[in-house]
Amino acid sequence: MIVRVIVDVIQLYIVLLFARLIASWFPVDPWSRWARMIRALARITDPVLTPIRRIMPPLRLGGTAIDLSPIVLFFVLEIILSILQFH
Repeated sequence: MIVRVIVDVIQLYIVLLFARLIASWFPVDPWSRWARMIRALARITDPVLTPIRRIMPPLRLGGTAIDLSPIVLFFVLEIILSILQFH
């Protein structure tokens, strides 16, 4: 039962992380409701992404940079989920 709760929490976190990633692609008025929601998503996802970003800075491609930390986090969470689901 406790494993099921952990799996559900990780799956919810993956959905929130994905929502934040998609939202980061669009410009947002900083005073809108949408911006408040994005800030809330950032408060939830940043505590896990920040340590990964310290280890692995964004990949520089010319004048732009790609943050690979969410991809790493997705990969790690999927590994944890597969281990827990086989438990």
